[in-house]
Amino acid sequence: MVDAMAAERARLGAQPLPRAVEEALRAVPREAFLPGLPLTEAYDPHQAVVTKRDDERGVALSSVSAPTIVATMLERADLRPGHRVLEVGSGGYNAALIRRLVGVDGQVVSIDIDPEVVARAERCLKSIGVDDVHLAVGDGAHGFAARAPFDRIIVTAGAWDLPPAWEQQLTEDGVLVVPMRIRGLTRCLTLRRAPEEGCWEAVAVDMCGFVRMRGRDEHWEAMPCLHDEDGCQVALRLEDGPEVEEKALREALACEPVTVWSNVEVGAEEPTDSQDLYLASVADRWAQLTAERGAIKAGLVSPISRLGTPALISAEGTGFAYRTLRRCPGRADRWEFGAVGHGPHARATAEHLAHLIGEWDRDHRRGPGPRITLFPATTPDDRLPGGRVVDKRHTRTVLTWTITP
Repeated sequence: MVDAMAAERARLGAQPLPRAVEEALRAVPREAFLPGLPLTEAYDPHQAVVTKRDDERGVALSSVSAPTIVATMLERADLRPGHRVLEVGSGGYNAALIRRLVGVDGQVVSIDIDPEVVARAERCLKSIGVDDVHLAVGDGAHGFAARAPFDRIIVTAGAWDLPPAWEQQLTEDGVLVVPMRIRGLTRCLTLRRAPEEGCWEAVAVDMCGFVRMRGRDEHWEAMPCLHDEDGCQVALRLEDGPEVEEKALREALACEPVTVWSNVEVGAEEPTDSQDLYLASVADRWAQLTAERGAIKAGLVSPISRLGTPALISAEGTGFAYRTLRRCPGRADRWEFGAVGHGPHARATAEHLAHLIGEWDRDHRRGPGPRITLFPATTPDDRLPGGRVVDKRHTRTVLTWTITP
């Protein structure tokens, strides 16, 4: 597993894993936290494994994260011997790795809102002889004041906001690593305190995917269904998006689609996650289209991703467009981005989305991505930098892009 991850990083031109993180990954037996799973699956670098699911709602409640994102988060946390660490979201595996990295003089507290998840983590840790991780049942939004302050807080569930308790329980020079949902997209933010009181600066932004955080700060967005046939459902995820008329959008899906191509190409292993974040930053009527396999097979929609493809609601609110992809003629290793529009103004909406894709390609594709800053929710507009402002319960998140030709 570690060798495969190292080879992949080298192939993509990424920095090698820190030696301490690599040694921890080699030393902690991942299969102990995934009993019964074949070793090839347990050690697949990109496979997250759901360990508890709510079958009634069809959502994952707990998982053991994929080794690649585990390694990235540990690298970003920059854990040192003697550090006091709070892990929000327990699976056991990550806590064991953290325990090894902070050494005998460090301290690890791992909390989860679900008693069954905590009990499972405890059993797995004990099976490999780790009995000095402090496990507790509690709402992650409250942190764990009894063992604070912490040098590092690592959140292993998808958070929608940054609760005040995390700021209060982190040391002044501490680091917070958290998968944060921003307009429906999840990015792992490595946060340090900014000079302004109560503000945070993201010093690193990484792709990731996590089960949602439960409890006081749990958040679910509106998600109107445009086609509700079993196995063929199509919906629009509207986190921080516009108010819509579901009936009009259902009718739009039934209209003949219009496809517009952007002349923007991409290679098979070329990262384009910044494009999603750019579209979410600049589109006022932002949405994400989701589709079940049956809907794609039946030709109802042709998105890039079933779980969330960038989309726009038309200015009139009577239609939408979403991103698609096609193989470039005569080029087996190149694809072209496009936009598929539905509704009375399908072409105009698709052209607008294709234009935004072109903007990203021209001005931001080769750049560092956005500067992401979090401000207290009470911060007035005139004290915020320019950019997309995402308002939440505790914070105002600002994404600022700089043109990089």
